[in-house]
Amino acid sequence: MPPATVTASPTPAHSPPGAAGRRGKPWLSLIAVAFGLFMVGLDGSVVSIANPEIGRDLGASTAELQWVTNSYLLALAAALILGGKLGDRFGRRRYYLIGVAGFTVASVAIGLAGSIEGVIAFRALQGFFGALLMPNTLGILRATFPPKKFGMAVGIWAMVSSVSTALGPIVGGLLVQHVNWESVFYINAPIGVIALAFSAWVLAESKNSTGRHRFDVPGVLLLAAGLLVLVFGVVKGETWGWGSASTIGTIVAGLLILVVFGWYETRQEHPLLPMRLFRNPALTIGAVITAINFFTLLGSIFYIMLYLQNVRGYTPVMAGVLTLPLSLASVVASPIGAALTDRFGPRLTMPLGMVLQGAASFGLLLLDTDSSFNAMWPSFVGLGLGVGMVMAASSEAIVGNAPVKDAGVAGGLQATMLQIGGALGTSVLISLISSRVGSTLVDSLTGAGVPAPLAQGLTEAEDAVSMGVAPVSAEMTDAVRAAVVDGAGTAFMHGVHTAALVAGILCLAGAVVAVAGIRRGTPAHQ
Repeated sequence: MPPATVTASPTPAHSPPGAAGRRGKPWLSLIAVAFGLFMVGLDGSVVSIANPEIGRDLGASTAELQWVTNSYLLALAAALILGGKLGDRFGRRRYYLIGVAGFTVASVAIGLAGSIEGVIAFRALQGFFGALLMPNTLGILRATFPPKKFGMAVGIWAMVSSVSTALGPIVGGLLVQHVNWESVFYINAPIGVIALAFSAWVLAESKNSTGRHRFDVPGVLLLAAGLLVLVFGVVKGETWGWGSASTIGTIVAGLLILVVFGWYETRQEHPLLPMRLFRNPALTIGAVITAINFFTLLGSIFYIMLYLQNVRGYTPVMAGVLTLPLSLASVVASPIGAALTDRFGPRLTMPLGMVLQGAASFGLLLLDTDSSFNAMWPSFVGLGLGVGMVMAASSEAIVGNAPVKDAGVAGGLQATMLQIGGALGTSVLISLISSRVGSTLVDSLTGAGVPAPLAQGLTEAEDAVSMGVAPVSAEMTDAVRAAVVDGAGTAFMHGVHTAALVAGILCLAGAVVAVAGIRRGTPAHQ
């Protein structure tokens, strides 16, 4: 039985024209896209837990392990808007299913690769198929749900995304600890098969019927090149140095290519990314806030996991369990954020979420090398509440304010800003920690009782200390070893406090931008 097909219209119907029986039912469609979204969200955060074991098993260098993450990130960022555009024009259901199938096969291939080069290559392929999948989840919801219920659907979408990301460290820790690193990728196989079968059964096709016209291939190439160069500059900034000519030149080159892309798109009758979307202030600010949201979330989670595992000595599983308040809070906040956005618009919920994340970041300034869980959980809850609130509000501000015909493109825009924000957050905040460790390590070590000559010699271990690892050796006496652990932990916490302060200030700036830039009474839908 061929899928029912829905062409875009200014207002999506509750049960799309042509939908028969189960096909196109809003809540069944939401369940279907949740499977694919959960798979991508889970995969994005389990890999950080698996990386050390991948390195040991395959004999990979630190640089190669970075590319396990970066190859995925680059492919994902470069193709997200393309994935949404393909869905809008040729069928959102079709490209969602292609994305799910490709992501599943690539996941299995990573586990079977047997070499670090194979893992990196298949991770890039996984990122490309993830880019076909992610934007079309929101595109399908925008075309399926009526305006009055779209906000709640987005809230559940945000909840699934947040929970899957937060569960990653727990699931990854269990699998790596009790099975093997390959299993963190194999787990996508059953999820992907269920997602494919159920989605093929319930999803109706929807697309924007625009007649026959040339696909914007130059736009695709310009956008992909600009995003690749920009994100490459960001992920290499920590290695090259943020003030180096290589980093600045690469990032500026990426931005210039994106400027050319924007100019080119304004001159096309059927552009890849319609620049007219940015005339809506709620949509534009929603895109910026999405980036800040994931800058703070992913950057904070990265150094929190380093703190819990390397400074406090918790196992990966226990570290994941301790951060459960974050995921539970996001579960609560997502539907509440969606309901508040439905009633009051994003002018309330976006800044509220940003303030919550900012307060959580400032709360992390109180952490020390021996802080109790009572000092951690309020910030974890604040981060979860903030990300859930902002995800619901920004999703609706971006996708809900775009015309239905551009729903996939708008979903791609949001996903792109999410990935760029996350890449910046991880790279910039870890770089800040490294810089602060470099400037305080010797004083922290000597202050803890490490002899000055030894403290000077341990500056060569700045990279390890920046990851929360104390540079101890078997030759050290127990007293010296304890002093090194204490001093290295103190230096790392100086870096954490700097990163938390910067993230908190950025969140408050985002809140001000949202309040000032979004007009009172901005509707949640068009």
